[in-house]
Amino acid sequence: MHKMTGSGNDFVLLDGRSAVPEAWPAARVAALCDRRAGVGADGLVILTPEGPGAIRMTYWNADGSRAAMCGNAALCSARLAVHLELVPPGELCLLTDAGVVRARAPVGGDQAEIGLPGFEVAREVEGLEPAAGERWMGFAQVGVPHLVVRVDDIERIDLLGRGRSLRFSPRLGAAGANVNFVAPGPAGQPWLIRTYERGIEGETLACGTGTVAAGLLLAARGEASLPVTLRSRGGEPLLVEADLNGDRASNVWLGGQGKLVFRAVWEADGFDPAAPASVTPNCTTK
Repeated sequence: MHKMTGSGNDFVLLDGRSAVPEAWPAARVAALCDRRAGVGADGLVILTPEGPGAIRMTYWNADGSRAAMCGNAALCSARLAVHLELVPPGELCLLTDAGVVRARAPVGGDQAEIGLPGFEVAREVEGLEPAAGERWMGFAQVGVPHLVVRVDDIERIDLLGRGRSLRFSPRLGAAGANVNFVAPGPAGQPWLIRTYERGIEGETLACGTGTVAAGLLLAARGEASLPVTLRSRGGEPLLVEADLNGDRASNVWLGGQGKLVFRAVWEADGFDPAAPASVTPNCTTK
């Protein structure tokens, strides 16, 4: 298995030539992603070759629930697919539950780009009103649903309390939505973004599709010009490019990090803590 990070959003990725999704029920995924008893990750990805230049990207959240798409996981998937020689460097296609995602991963480095299907942005969300310190809310379905909340100060938000309340708002449907808080950075610096992510049920250090949603809503409201750079909680910048015609976004691209951290073998399955050790150390002192 391979551990990767995309701007602090981290994942375990498996080579689909030797791993199949059917072998990963929700409980096993959650055990792998557990940060104390497992490897620790925001999600699990299996990459399976599906023909020339095409990779099936199967994705689970850390709690074992399937998700249609994850932007940072897609950036990591594109990089690893090239690293493992599942596809040649350059352009490739990721086949996700949210549809076909175009990607670019050059030789070397830890950067990649993904192209996303067009979508509509909603500048208002009926029935949801900004709280103190919040200026507006907007919504976009970027593979998965995102509520974007424009705030004055990214450090003063109650991310867990306010984020959880909005994530489960009935106004966002039965499945709820990820909640992305966005605020201006220091003068001349990128916009800042923090995310309460469903399936994690807490803060993640980066959210690729949420960054796209935030960037497009900032542009739609005239607060930013495309392309726009946003800095995640993990500290890495993400670049959002798109054509925006009214509230319709097209030719959408996200650029960011897909860094390989380590390779490993997970020994949890089949391990019997009651079994005798194969080697008994000699602890006699003289």
